[in-house]
Amino acid sequence: MELNHTHDPAAHSWLESANAAGTDFPIQNLPFGVFRRQGSSEAFRGGVAIGDQVIDLAAVARDNAVSGPAAQAVNACTGDALNDFLALGPAAWRALRHALFDLLKAGASGPGVNALRASLVPLAEVEMRVPTRIGDYTDFYTSIHHALNVGRVFRPEDPLTPNFQWLPIAYHGRASSVVVSGTPFRRPMGQAMPPGAKAPVYGACRRLDFELEMGFYIGPGNAMGEPIPLAEAEDHIFGMCLLNDWSARDHQFWEMNPLGPFLGKNFCTTVSPWIVTLEALAPYRLPFERPAADPQPLAYLEGEANRRQGVIDVQLEVQLESRQHRERGIAPDRLSATSFRHQYWTIAQMVAQHSVGGCNLQPGDLLGTGTISGPTQPEAGAIVELSVGGSRSIPLPGTGEARTFLEDGDAIILRGWCEKPGAARIGFGESRGEVLPAVG
Repeated sequence: MELNHTHDPAAHSWLESANAAGTDFPIQNLPFGVFRRQGSSEAFRGGVAIGDQVIDLAAVARDNAVSGPAAQAVNACTGDALNDFLALGPAAWRALRHALFDLLKAGASGPGVNALRASLVPLAEVEMRVPTRIGDYTDFYTSIHHALNVGRVFRPEDPLTPNFQWLPIAYHGRASSVVVSGTPFRRPMGQAMPPGAKAPVYGACRRLDFELEMGFYIGPGNAMGEPIPLAEAEDHIFGMCLLNDWSARDHQFWEMNPLGPFLGKNFCTTVSPWIVTLEALAPYRLPFERPAADPQPLAYLEGEANRRQGVIDVQLEVQLESRQHRERGIAPDRLSATSFRHQYWTIAQMVAQHSVGGCNLQPGDLLGTGTISGPTQPEAGAIVELSVGGSRSIPLPGTGEARTFLEDGDAIILRGWCEKPGAARIGFGESRGEVLPAVG
């Protein structure tokens, strides 16, 4: 994707909070979500984050603040989910984002600017929901560092499965339990096989884990039986979010013989509320490079554009806030930090692989990237890696506690942002979820 005027790091907005150092939502970002005012009975509708405000897209549409293709696009954002907007495709997405950018620029004036000013709602006063009606959710497994770290715990003699370097592996997740950041969830019940036991036991998960991931939302779909070529895959991707694929490891590893994850994964998946568009991420693209000694992708997963800029450099971190942190007013402890650039497969390759057998993706579908881990131990994207399967305690310096797996009352906070010299910093907000005690 080529850079344009919306990526200009010198661009500023008449909304001063959008120009503040370190803001996630400067004028160069403009992520999309679905919101309403807290405590109200208002209908949920589309919004765009800018500084410390949300642009009410239903108000923008009602007041005719934008025209032409942007008007058609904003009319598709007035409902309680963004599926209709995502279905319109890249030209419509670009038209609306550019129109909003032009109205927000410092010095902009006129009726459209006045209407946009009147549409603003403080971020602190809104509640968010999952931004699309997710028809299907698929979660990939595409970090070689995560695969090796986990494999060494459970299969030290052969940690990497034979197929990992040949295709992006995935499982079909549960769309109904995808929740927006801030939604607590219950520790799951299920079966597990304790070490050395001859029969499984039923009970609350004892090895609860997080997984640091990113998610991406599908725009236009494809007809059943018609694969999406790699070169066209990103035209079917609207944008990205943060995603926590909560995992009941004791249940997961007992049930994954011979099929994939089921109850170990289906109890909750947490996403951040804002979708950062692929266009906004354009300055942070990097070449996709496969080590020469590794198997190279098969032809349908290989392409010049993917090699040239298939990677996205998103900085990521995981924080843990225990009940003690909250009660004592102490900031959360950082558990790990890494970058999405380390992933072994790109998002375009994931879409191409998902559809190669004829699977029909649909607007609003959610795809997860799989756990994102870097090459060093502090870059691990799951607690099973950080604790080496529960054999090492992870200190929480703020409170003096330690963890091998998550405890009731723990909240995991994922954050992500992009920054580099010559480009504006943009962020994803956060994905936060808190563990409640099991019921059962």
